[in-house]
Amino acid sequence: MFHVVPVIDLRDGGVVHARRGDRGRYPPLRSSLCAGNDPVAVVGGLLRLHPFRVVYAADLDAIQGTGDNRPALARLKEAYPDVGFWVDAGFRTADAVRGFVASGLGDAVLGSESLDGLAPLAALKADPAWERVILSLDFRDRFVGPTGLPDRPDLWPQRIIAMTLARVGSGEGPDWNRLAEINETKPQASLFAAGGVRDGNDLRDLAARGSAGALVATALHDGRIGGAELDALSR
Repeated sequence: MFHVVPVIDLRDGGVVHARRGDRGRYPPLRSSLCAGNDPVAVVGGLLRLHPFRVVYAADLDAIQGTGDNRPALARLKEAYPDVGFWVDAGFRTADAVRGFVASGLGDAVLGSESLDGLAPLAALKADPAWERVILSLDFRDRFVGPTGLPDRPDLWPQRIIAMTLARVGSGEGPDWNRLAEINETKPQASLFAAGGVRDGNDLRDLAARGSAGALVATALHDGRIGGAELDALSR
């Protein structure tokens, strides 16, 4: 089954509109699915569109080291206990991941741009928390993260996100070449595309090429991907 995972980007307790990875310029989200940018309202609007099983949340304050959005994440988990949350909170160490997993707020997304070398992945691989870890391989013009990680699939968990930051919110389409490279490196992984998804055609092409799913935000909020297409893909 192909999984569409909606994305929310959190800053100062609200949801902002991500575009091309330029985090300092993200404006408050304006969506056709809800009024305002409160996280509970935004996720509620997404769930009225489609019964998503998982929501991806990027804690921009934690990623940038200026604070965190744990209270907003706790509100979301309380409001939607049956939804799984994948959270990138700028995890740098194995202990940070263990602590987050123990909090019960969601699964931990390790963004390669935040990692302190390969040691956290090596330490977590033998840990019970490993099953709750997702690795985001982050790219701008080139890979952003510890040297050698793209060539160490033995340190990758089962779920992998191919995150092309320059395409986030751009509507330029998925990074097909990058996805093919990552899939070739670890074909048994569950690979999720992130950045540039435009419409239902892109989702169908991703599914046909073997992706496990896609992270999507802008195309959901502006209506280019509707409920009928989402329902068809989930069958």
